[in-house]
Amino acid sequence: MEVLTHAFLANGLLAAFAIVGLVMWLSNAISKRLFFGRIHGSAIAIVIGLAAAFAAGLWTGGEKGVVDIPLFAGIGLMGGAMLRDFAIVATAFEVDVSQARKAGAIGAVALTLGTILPFIVGSVLAVAFGYTDAVSITTIGAGAVTYIVGPVTGAALGANSAVIALSIATGVFKAVLVMIGTPIVAKMIGLDNPRSAMVFGGLMGTVSGVSGGLAATDRRLVPYGALTATFHTGLGCLVAPSVLYLIVRAIAGG
Repeated sequence: MEVLTHAFLANGLLAAFAIVGLVMWLSNAISKRLFFGRIHGSAIAIVIGLAAAFAAGLWTGGEKGVVDIPLFAGIGLMGGAMLRDFAIVATAFEVDVSQARKAGAIGAVALTLGTILPFIVGSVLAVAFGYTDAVSITTIGAGAVTYIVGPVTGAALGANSAVIALSIATGVFKAVLVMIGTPIVAKMIGLDNPRSAMVFGGLMGTVSGVSGGLAATDRRLVPYGALTATFHTGLGCLVAPSVLYLIVRAIAGG
């Protein structure tokens, strides 16, 4: 046991890869045997990760989930911005440019709608739950765009930690919903080619949700959906704390 503990502490990042690999193996097994592939393993893995973070927070009294446990500190590096962005860029390299061009204006419209519509829904929900200041409304609305746009917007506008956490939760819920729902509705919406995958990625926006959902539908479509979903996140980070905030402030005041 001491040898294993020392190995985890001395090789945090390698241990993190091993842990995530084990979780993914378990999640895929649950997906296959309990849900017969209807719920993708990635969605189950996200739920396991959230549950582990919650349990670790209760146990340690910390604020970073399992990372507060020294044995699992490497997960903080693995889940950080550097490797996340590397994974997104690596995914984009699988895109066939000739296919990507076919999205054209429809892809641009999808990006715009995929940013504005979730923001409106999130903002309305924020107001419905009693938030009246422009900063909180904008932050929660941005979280409905993606769980990355939410905290970026909140940090830029000076939102309090509770509102930022709520925006992240909103985005994670959306990601899981997209991940689970994509294979269910794929045939009905014609999600079976690169062009439709790019439009879908632009409309849904969440990279993890779109990637997981498309992986459960047809893994060849993942790079195309992830490509526009990535642009969607960047667009949201640009317009949410600026243009959209000014619009919300003009409507809600303060």
